[in-house]
Amino acid sequence: MVMSEENEKLAEYLITSDIPRSVAYTLAYIRNKDEITSVEIERETGLRQPEVSIAMQWLRRKGWINKRNMKKEGKGRPIHGYKLSKSFGEILEEIIHDLSNKIAEINMDIDQLRNFQESSK
Repeated sequence: MVMSEENEKLAEYLITSDIPRSVAYTLAYIRNKDEITSVEIERETGLRQPEVSIAMQWLRRKGWINKRNMKKEGKGRPIHGYKLSKSFGEILEEIIHDLSNKIAEINMDIDQLRNFQESSK
C-alpha cells in the first residue's frame, strides 16, 4: 500500500462513517486524481480486484463516479477509466448529511425510550 498518511486517516474516518472499507480506501485515493483505472487503485490501496470492483459498483450506484471504456490493445479484459462525477466536497456533504439524519433518528429513538423509562417509574 502506498497511500499517504492523510489518505489513510481519511479512509479511517469514512469507515467510521458507515462507508464500506473498500469504498473508503478507493474514495480516499481517487479524490485528488483525474481518471484512474482499477489496476491503479489495486496497486495504490492494497485492495484486491474483487474489492475494487465492488467498491466501484457501490460508488456508481451512489452517483459519485463515472466509468468510461478505454481502448485496449490485444485480447483480455477491457480496461475502464474511473473519475469522480462530482467534487469530493459535494460527496463529503452527502456523507455528512446522511450521518446527521442518522443522529436525528437515534436521538428520536432515545427520546422514545426515555418516555417509556418515565412511564415505568
